[in-house]
Amino acid sequence: MGKVFVFNYNRCNGCRGCQVACKDEHCDQAWPPYAEAQPIIGQFWMKVQDRERGKVPWVKVTYEHTWCNHCEKCALIEIAPDAVYRRDDGLVIIDPEKAKGIEGLVEACPFNAVYWNEGLGLAQKCTGCAHLLDNGWEVPRCVDACATEALRFMDAEEAKAIGAEPSELGKAMGSKIWYLNVPKRFVVGTLVDLAEDEVVIGAKAELLAADGTLVAELETDDFGDFKFDQVDPAVYTIRLISPNKTIEVAADCSSEDLYVGVIDASA
Repeated sequence: MGKVFVFNYNRCNGCRGCQVACKDEHCDQAWPPYAEAQPIIGQFWMKVQDRERGKVPWVKVTYEHTWCNHCEKCALIEIAPDAVYRRDDGLVIIDPEKAKGIEGLVEACPFNAVYWNEGLGLAQKCTGCAHLLDNGWEVPRCVDACATEALRFMDAEEAKAIGAEPSELGKAMGSKIWYLNVPKRFVVGTLVDLAEDEVVIGAKAELLAADGTLVAELETDDFGDFKFDQVDPAVYTIRLISPNKTIEVAADCSSEDLYVGVIDASA
């Protein structure tokens, strides 16, 4: 299967070193026959975006990365087989000469990783720094710049061994971008006794599936908080068992992370 990129969500701190390194390598700098220069503005062959999850006071930021997936079932090659090709190492390259004028390549990419250079009349994207790999580099610039090793470039078998895998769409397309520790959902809240004007510490909190199956359980912490993390998107019931009473709260995190608020456990 060759080499794949592996992105580990748990290691990324949002520094954007990969994005900057890509710009530094490709802006105002052509690498024929791999690519024309990337424009300074308007294109991000490696793009990092913040995704805010939850609501105040429970907010978490996840960093999403978008770049060419170098798919085995590449839609660009299907549209223009004479202008887009796959190398022996799996990297997909848009030929900067043969692909001129083929604007349809931009819309063909299901990952929105292809850009149109109006000045050159050319579709452009990540090359996997093929020019560097062909000249002795072991990894592309984005990987080399990642200080936390959130981004790695490794053999597919090694990636599989550590539990990395493509996204669902990536699996269908034969993506070379694989992921580790993909964020799921969190469900959080706070248990208080308003009559006593105190938080409830050590109360049992259970997360129940729609059929009543116990999914997870924990105890409220020193602030009365409970947090169920990395749960599948679904509709749940939270059961809170305190000294005064048992409370059940509906928790629908099927579309987004959920803060259920402050829950009163007073008698």
